Amino acid sequence: MPFVEETYDVCVVGAGHAGCEAALACARLGLETIIFTISIESIALMPCNPNIGGSSKGHLVREIDALGGQMGINIDKTFIQSKMLNVSKGPAVHSLRAQADKAEYTSLMRKTLENTEHLTLRQAEVTELIVEDGVVKGVKTFSGAAYYSKAVVLCTGTYLKARCLYGDVVNYTGPNGLQPANALSQSLHDNNIEIFRFKTGTPARIDKRSLDFTKMQEQKGDERVVPFSFTTDPEEVQIEQVSCWLTYTNSETHEIIRENLDRSPLYSGMIEGTGPRYCPSIEDKVVKFADKERHQVFIEPEGLYTNEMYVGGMSSSLPEDVQYKMYRTVPGLEQAKIVRNAYAIEYDCINPRQLYPTLEFKTIKGLFSGGQFNGSSGYEEAAAQGLVAGINAAMSVLGKDPLILDRSESYIGVLIDDLVTKENHEPYRMMTSKAEYRLLLRQDNADLRLSEKGYRVGLISQERYDWVVEKERLIAREVERIEHVNIGANAVVQKLLEEHQSTPLKTGTTLAELIRRPELSYEDLADIDPQRPELARDVVEQVNIHVKYDGYIKRQMKQVKEFKKLENKKLPEHFDYNEIQSLRIEAKQKLNLYQPVNVGQASRIAGVSPADISVLLVYLEQWNRKQSQSLD
Repeated sequence: MPFVEETYDVCVVGAGHAGCEAALACARLGLETIIFTISIESIALMPCNPNIGGSSKGHLVREIDALGGQMGINIDKTFIQSKMLNVSKGPAVHSLRAQADKAEYTSLMRKTLENTEHLTLRQAEVTELIVEDGVVKGVKTFSGAAYYSKAVVLCTGTYLKARCLYGDVVNYTGPNGLQPANALSQSLHDNNIEIFRFKTGTPARIDKRSLDFTKMQEQKGDERVVPFSFTTDPEEVQIEQVSCWLTYTNSETHEIIRENLDRSPLYSGMIEGTGPRYCPSIEDKVVKFADKERHQVFIEPEGLYTNEMYVGGMSSSLPEDVQYKMYRTVPGLEQAKIVRNAYAIEYDCINPRQLYPTLEFKTIKGLFSGGQFNGSSGYEEAAAQGLVAGINAAMSVLGKDPLILDRSESYIGVLIDDLVTKENHEPYRMMTSKAEYRLLLRQDNADLRLSEKGYRVGLISQERYDWVVEKERLIAREVERIEHVNIGANAVVQKLLEEHQSTPLKTGTTLAELIRRPELSYEDLADIDPQRPELARDVVEQVNIHVKYDGYIKRQMKQVKEFKKLENKKLPEHFDYNEIQSLRIEAKQKLNLYQPVNVGQASRIAGVSPADISVLLVYLEQWNRKQSQSLD
């Protein structure tokens, strides 16, 4: 029987959040792209929490949007509640978070894929990589069909050899009972790709009609909604929002859990994979935080057209009967009816040290990967990697320079650098504390930081880029102006300061100095600034931040300048570090293993000391001199 053979520029395996971004990027850059999914209905599926964004994750979504990705646009059109987190703190940690209508989010992303030129959707299980002489040539599916391509992007999520567990029940399925992908792992092994076994989990879904909301605290959205996408008209997202609800576990809940720990596969030894430290199950919380009398439980709607409610904070793999008992001890959940059991899910993923910062495999040219397949967790981390992997797959096909984001310019850069440089023994989760330059990497300025890169690769339009350039000009001009606006200690000024509980002036000062006071802002001082121009809301926000945090921003920019010096010192590819005699043995081993692309990356590898970096810098200078002489 003849087999089907087709040819594309790029094959994308998996249509979760990573796969969607990868495929859209390639297709929008004009490459004939095919995206494979085990189920068309699972495109951009949200099998766990019903939200996009959150602390640090909101930064990632904004950056995805600034580079020309789709996630921010999609959630702006399908959210049912929105909230800016950490507003009581500084702007560096402000993060947007939106509750999604899960079904609508998936439906809209599917519609987007189906109507994107150069993009073909294919429901099929990819079972094999076609690799010849260290170069990927395409993929094969379960039916035996071959799809040849110039690049392949693997975004398999949690589907590889997946199994779901609760109590002693084991279902060999992917998330939400979907079919797993059981064959591709063997092909990865055959191509000498190192595999990890990781675990994640999800809480139960409960019927809304069985809940008593009078025993919970209502959690409303923001009065003024801020969109994720810089292209969304802010007025279009000012919608009527639904509420979430807050309740708590208690001593009875904890006692039930402790009594049944031996029945949890997490503690019985049934689970082989390593779970995420920063998203623990309720069993883990009760054991590791035994001194805590209660834990927060968020009851969140899964959409406008369903009664399913997500029990945030109570992920579990305990048996079904125990789940009923423990959930029903929580105030408001006494009569809870479970729609879907909580479960843990195990799956195969790769050791990401096998990747370059471009997310291309070091040993197989043209093979890229993104998302939970790379050992991370979360929809946002997945989408960010998928976008970068897709862009770089496209750049490799087009013969253009890759997109490499470093730690000083984006949270995406921090995410990828941590994955490919550090030893990850659990699913990686993005956190603001992991970004050294977080005052510069705010969610509000993602467009100013990254739009030029999105424009350079071809995903940002000329019109959109022109506005970002104009926005930068307006900000700089206004910051310069207010630094030189003198304010006298007159009655009008003193009255305004008194209204804002700010210390009266004894002598004249500048408008900028007043803005730097914690209790005052650029907008608060509009009445004493008659020359103030009409500026867009987002420009005003940037002016206020630039002036108020001027000293801190300049200090971090100086630190970034030093950081860039090491990042710009490139290291040779496939180099044998055993040649450098002065390096310690451990440093040689780690450098040979990771093959860092620059000295900066080398300095972040565990086991490489500052002394080793000094030796490396001396050797690199000598090596570069020899290279220059040989060229002469």
